[in-house]
Amino acid sequence: MYQALYRKWRPKVFSEVVGQEHITDPLRRQVVEGHTAHAYLFTGTRGTGKTTCARILAKAVNCLSPVDGEPCGRCEACRAVDAGTTLDITELDAASNNGVDQVRALREEAVYTPAVLKKRVYIIDEVHMLSISAFNALLKIIEEPPEHLLFILATTELHKVPATILSRCQRFSFRRISQEDIAARLQYVAYQENIDLDDGAARVIARLADGGMRDGLSLLDQCASATTGELTAERVYACLGIAGERKCGEMMGYIAAHDTKNALELFNRLYTEGKDLGAMLDEMACLTRDLLVLKTAGNAGITMLSGVASDREALELTKALTSAELVRMMERL
Repeated sequence: MYQALYRKWRPKVFSEVVGQEHITDPLRRQVVEGHTAHAYLFTGTRGTGKTTCARILAKAVNCLSPVDGEPCGRCEACRAVDAGTTLDITELDAASNNGVDQVRALREEAVYTPAVLKKRVYIIDEVHMLSISAFNALLKIIEEPPEHLLFILATTELHKVPATILSRCQRFSFRRISQEDIAARLQYVAYQENIDLDDGAARVIARLADGGMRDGLSLLDQCASATTGELTAERVYACLGIAGERKCGEMMGYIAAHDTKNALELFNRLYTEGKDLGAMLDEMACLTRDLLVLKTAGNAGITMLSGVASDREALELTKALTSAELVRMMERL
């Protein structure tokens, strides 16, 4: 049975997690030293590794022979966690289990010692979806949990988690993964999957992933299944129905030159080809922001560009537009 790339290539150990070393290194040290906390809160945008790291941590604290804080992946405990056959690791989706009754049932069950593993672990995803009464029911056991119990909470909306919960957890904030790291991982996965992915296509997918590795792998999966031969940037644009960076740069060039005729013709051509014009406007907004950064920071701003257009093209466009024009365009877009 075919398995989606983001599931097949989900990291099994901390060292495979991309772009989150500021989190994986401390977690590894805690496992090595035996100083793991009783409750963790993982925050960050989608697809950055929160649930993945929660699963790896659950496996590491129960591993019978961890190696430098990493789960060995071979012992009975690791195999049971990977296979999802152990009842001592429980994953809950707070979006569909957000009532006080479900949390009370969890609290009553949690006091029992684990059946097989060393620790009973509860991973609660999207924890911000719990009701206030459910948070209150969860509070007491998180505050003074039994020694065998570990809570790992994950959320994309930290501001919705009560301060009483925050103060009882070790908090780790996951960053958006850089385009370079996502592109490198995509190239590695593509090589392993015998997908002919060129560098330009990898960069385009990495930009569209918007900092999320899961989104990047899903887009690679979609594009690879829709085309044969080499997967290029143009094929990615065609598969996803978006305008493409060259068209975005071309449109901005017409705007800078006040060439209304060619700008409208290009816009109409993209529209009739079924391109996603909303996505094109997003790209135009990104490019406008890039040009304003270059205007302000000069060549030093090249490292802050989104990658919507090539560095050379962006530098050329900055010469044709004033800062005031760029601000006005950004507001309109």
